[in-house]
This record gives sequence, C-alpha cells and structure tokens, in this order.
Amino acid sequence: MTGSDHIHLPSRATWANIAVFIALAIVATGLLGLHDDTWWIATPRPRQWWLAAACLLAYAGFCGWIGWTTRSRDPVLIPLSSDDATTLVVHASQTGFAHEIAGRTAALLANAGMQATTLPLGQLQPDALARTRRALFVISTTGEGDPPDPAIPFVSNAMATNPDLSRLEYGLLALGDREYERFCSFGHQLDRWLRACGAKPLFDLTEVDNGDPGALRHWQHHVGLSCNATAQPDWSPPRYGQWTLRQRRLLNPGSQGAPVHHLELQPPEGVARWQAGDILEIGPCNAPAAVDAALAQLDLRSDATIEVDGEANFLRKALSRASLGQIDSLRGLSPQDVAERLQRLPHREYSIASSQAEGTAWLLVREMANPDGTPGIGSGWLCRHAQEGTPIEARVRQNPNFHAPDPARPLLLIGNGTGIAGLRAHLVERITAGARRNWLLFGERNEQRDAFYRDELLQWQSEGWIERMDLVFSRDGGPYRYVQDALQASRGQLAEWVGDGCTILVCGSLQGMAPAIDAVLRDTLGIATVDDMLADGRYRRDVY
Repeated sequence: MTGSDHIHLPSRATWANIAVFIALAIVATGLLGLHDDTWWIATPRPRQWWLAAACLLAYAGFCGWIGWTTRSRDPVLIPLSSDDATTLVVHASQTGFAHEIAGRTAALLANAGMQATTLPLGQLQPDALARTRRALFVISTTGEGDPPDPAIPFVSNAMATNPDLSRLEYGLLALGDREYERFCSFGHQLDRWLRACGAKPLFDLTEVDNGDPGALRHWQHHVGLSCNATAQPDWSPPRYGQWTLRQRRLLNPGSQGAPVHHLELQPPEGVARWQAGDILEIGPCNAPAAVDAALAQLDLRSDATIEVDGEANFLRKALSRASLGQIDSLRGLSPQDVAERLQRLPHREYSIASSQAEGTAWLLVREMANPDGTPGIGSGWLCRHAQEGTPIEARVRQNPNFHAPDPARPLLLIGNGTGIAGLRAHLVERITAGARRNWLLFGERNEQRDAFYRDELLQWQSEGWIERMDLVFSRDGGPYRYVQDALQASRGQLAEWVGDGCTILVCGSLQGMAPAIDAVLRDTLGIATVDDMLADGRYRRDVY
C-alpha cells in the first residue's frame, strides 16, 4: 500500500497555526477601519514599494522552505542489512531528545562491537522492518498522546497494516511527561502494534518521565544486557548515598543452582525512601585482588594519592570503583593522570524485597559469573568481597510501573528465582494495608534448598494473609515443573480472579518464565483482555 492511498490529516500543531493566522487576519481587518483618511503624510516612493515587496517575498519564501522541510512525507524504503548481527535503532522525536537518545543507544551497541543503523520512524516501511532481526525504538509522545509529527507517515501507513514481524526482537523506550493524562501513549500504542504483528520484546517497555536519568540508566542497563555489554559506563552516573551492609547470609547451600544470598542494607539517616516495586541501584567495586593487579601493572604504589573534586584521596580507592579493562593503556602515567582517565563501573540493579517500615533494604542476590568463570562485578562485590559493616554506595530508583495496586483489588503474584524479592515486598505492604486476597505462584529448583523465605510465606498463609499459594519446584518431580504449568492448570481460577478485578504482578526471569506466563494469560483471557490490563496497569512486570 503506497502513501497515495491515504489522506494525511493536518497535525494539531498545524491546526493551531491556522487558527493563529485566522485570528491575526480578523484583527488586521478590524484595524483597517481606523484608516479612513490618508494613511501617511506622503505617498511612498517606488523604491520603498519594491523594498517592501522584496521583504514580503523573502518572508513568504522562508515560510515555504520551512513548510517543505518539515512536511509529512510518505515512508521511504531504507535499505537495511539482512545481516542478523545488525540492530536497527529507530527514533520518533518532536524536539530532538529521542534522536539524541537513539544516538547514544547506537553508540553503546557500536562500543560493544555490534553493527547498528539509525533512522527516523517516519522513514521506515513494514517490509523493511519485517526483514530486521533486532530493533530498538526510542519513541516520544507529544501533547495528549499524539505521535511526533515526523512519525505520522508511519502511523498512517505502516500501522494501518499487519505485517508478519515474527522474526523481529525489539526493545522500546517511551519518552513522555506525567503531567499529561495519556503519559507515553504513543510508545504504548507502538508496543501493542509490534506485539500484535508477532514481534517479541527483548525486555519490557521502559517509560521515561521528563528525561528522568534513572529511567534512562534502566534502558541502558537492559540494552547492555541484551548485547552482553554491561561494563560500559553509565550515561549519567547515579548520585549514590553511603549505605551500610548490615547482614549477609547464604540461603541455598548445596543447591544445584548458583549461590543466592540475602543481604540487608541500612540506608543513610533520613534520606532514602522506597515502596514495593522500587529498585536499589548499587555502585559496585572491584575485588581487592583485581585492584592489586592493576596497581602492579601500572607500577604505582598502593598509597599513591590523587585529587578528586578538590579533595585528596587514594588511587587505590579510585581503581576499586573503575573499569579495569583498559588499565594497560595507562602505564607510565602519573597517579593523577591515571585517575582522570578512569571510567566508573556502571551501576547494578536489584529489586528491594522489604518495605520501608522494616528499616533496611533487603536484597536477594544470585552470584553471577563472567564467561571466564570469574565472579560478576555486581554480585561478586555484594556476595563475596564487601564486608559486613562496610559502606555500600547505593541509591533508590523509583519504579512506578511496578508499584502496588489498590489494596481493595485481588492480587496475583507470579515469579521465579530471585524474583521472589519484588513479590515479598508487595506482600509485606499488602499485609500492612489489611489486604488478604493474595495469590502467590512461585517456582525454583528444589524445595529443600531453594525455597527462599519459605517459613515466612507459610506463616502468612496460615494467618490468612495469602489466600492461595502454589510453590513449584522443577527438580522435585511434582505435578507441575514450572510456574506456567501450574497457572495453566488453574485457568478457571485465573479467569475468576481477573473477573473480580485482579491485578497481576510478574517478577523474575525474562527468558523462559515471563513469556510463558504471558502466553498462558493470553490463551486463557484473550489477547484484548491482556492488552487492556497492560494499558490500565492491572498487568505489570519486573523481569530481567
């Protein structure tokens, strides 16, 4: 279908300009009545007439040029590489901010050794998108839920069709302003269209309110995970506070899976506030042995001093917080020059498992390993190297997309692995609010080793705070192997709870669990119902 098959209606901005022009014309007509006599003491000379005409023509030409360069164009087929390693970075921008973030996203991919192509959404046709293996969308919403003007051709043409996008994997960043009722509406509209056409999300849609740096870090974090580039520095480093590691204990000794630790962090006095669903951003540090090796490579003393922000500090401390991948290129420099060239380690994100009233932030952290078998930066720091009683750099990131629903609503909590952390926080707040209609569905490997917070959950169930609880352990040979199997077997109860206005919260693994749960929901409730629940916040996910 070509662009000539569609009528492009003027945008809201165009109608506003037309209204202003009409108003000015009415005012000018009214003012003409004041000139019932000779309007000037002398008739203008021909030179002045020609000069006025030239100015008028120049202004008209300028207006025409502006209109031509900013006009809505029919989509242009952009030749895209058929190489599956190429990622398409698409932007739809009204003010240029989405374009800027798309550029940063493409640079992140390039720094990770990947190929990336950027282009405006308005210049993309469905058949070009159907040939694409992976795409990242950076999408603005303007006014009360409108698409940016340059995106209108795509809305009019491509989104009026239903191409087969089943080979496409995508991520979507939605930029908006919460002061408007239809916050990030066009981003959500595009997300629904992509899903309806068979595209598969790499991770959940990320909303950004007025350029919030924390939400942009979250986007960068997910993009980095998707291309195995988690070591790149944050676009805007968090302003950490000094928290204290009060307690750490291993929860699953002897497990077939990786070790999982329970941690409790004391926040700075009177600073940090959080609620169920929020995230703790951690500023990790390198292992002491890695810092020693870096100092040896640099041939510098451990107690070498530097100046940071006008204050004296030790080079060792700066190295503990920095990426050490390029340390060999800094050999021969002075300690101060080394410090000025270091890049800060990127943050790590963890769901908070406790309520504010419990006093400390609980984390559930699984040890991760690098391809060479060494501990991951974030989990290695928290689970192995940081000592109890020592400071941890951290900050709370508000995560409104996973905040609690109305306590009057029934709540279905679904998760696996360390995803129980985000679900536990919601249960604590629900119990505090007196809400009893809670259904918990949780899965792990082995009940004896991996039933995190089991005693507490059983106590809440016996006291009537959890109306129904299904614990599924994949290695124990029970009736259901995974949480999606247990949910599938409870389709009747699921439909009943949703009919009663239930909210569904999913927390845990993006690969495997989350898409399988989504498939059961859509098969049981219908695609339209699930999309409506997504739109009104009754189906929320925090998956990774």
